[in-house]
Amino acid sequence: MPILLCEPGQNAEGLIRSIGTGVRMADSLGAAAGLMDDDPTETLVVIGPGTATRDALAFASATRTGRPAVGVILIREQVDVDLLNRALQSGVREVIPVGEDAALAAACRRSRDVSWRVLASTTADSGGPKADGKVITVFASKGGVGKTMLSVNLGVVLARAGGNRVCVVDLDLPCGDVALSVLLDPERTLTDAVSMAGHLDVTGATSLLTGYQPGLDLLLAPVLPEDAEKIQPSLVGELLAVLRGMFDYVVVDTSPQFSEHVLAALDASAHQVLVSTPDVLALKNLRVTLDVLDMLSYPAAIRAVVLNRAGPKSQLGVKDAERVLRTQIVAQIPESHAVQVAVNKGKPVTLSSPGNPASKAIASFAQHYLLPAPISRGGLLGSLVRRPR
Repeated sequence: MPILLCEPGQNAEGLIRSIGTGVRMADSLGAAAGLMDDDPTETLVVIGPGTATRDALAFASATRTGRPAVGVILIREQVDVDLLNRALQSGVREVIPVGEDAALAAACRRSRDVSWRVLASTTADSGGPKADGKVITVFASKGGVGKTMLSVNLGVVLARAGGNRVCVVDLDLPCGDVALSVLLDPERTLTDAVSMAGHLDVTGATSLLTGYQPGLDLLLAPVLPEDAEKIQPSLVGELLAVLRGMFDYVVVDTSPQFSEHVLAALDASAHQVLVSTPDVLALKNLRVTLDVLDMLSYPAAIRAVVLNRAGPKSQLGVKDAERVLRTQIVAQIPESHAVQVAVNKGKPVTLSSPGNPASKAIASFAQHYLLPAPISRGGLLGSLVRRPR
């Protein structure tokens, strides 16, 4: 039952309606702390405008350390950038202006969702060692080859395999399309991590996530291209380190250039998935990518080249493409109208058409290269996914 800190004389009726049923009232921070001590399952505290900001932030900071699953929402008469930054640094989940009841109700719903995910992560970790997830970076140096499509569908497949916890990170900072590809309106993005740089923890990272499917969360790119400039490469490394402790797999969808942010993801990666289509320009760009990765001393053993939109109508066959690349193509995703239909509908093809050949090829690639126990090499797997020579 949520706790509302509302000092005597304040009108609490509207706040209670927004927060929900079963609200317990406290008239001081000490009383709120007492209610929390009495109920170890509590996950939400709303602090009204009558409490001094300094005291409220100190309470939130202490709560974040002692009870990381508890969300603190702050209601203020005035909200500015300085207050928002201080609130985020203290562990406050959201700051809502006085009188915005609908915004408060939405913030409470989001906070409960974050708390659920924190509790789920804590419960999973308590049964064994802390997760040591694998980072999978999906890269293409040319746009339009299906990089985001593959990233999102790999997230779906990995989450379905053995109850894995998976996060897809949209690291195409100025032009990320993960949210659009699944028809989500971003409420939290990587931009919200900027104020946490240097002290990002599980609670902070969890507050950035958007739930999509059971076992699959998304960390979305900034909505405004100018916000991309606020995100430092060091923050990417810090964030991926935290996410590895929370998830079994972290799939990173990158921008199509070797930026410092992309290099930070490549540095953290257990797998590098390189995507191309069977046309001369895309293959030429991928050949340059392979040369750059060699120059940067990334091990070739962690790379996997995937040919998207392969088929009899392609400009080049697999053998021709391998001659251009001077490396083996380990997986082919066949050209399929169902993929384009799925993209237009905003639902990954592995969800909308799991029996489609493209869906099966993506699943086979994930099973054979990314999951710890490869399946039989017969049938579709043997024809579409091959071990490096």
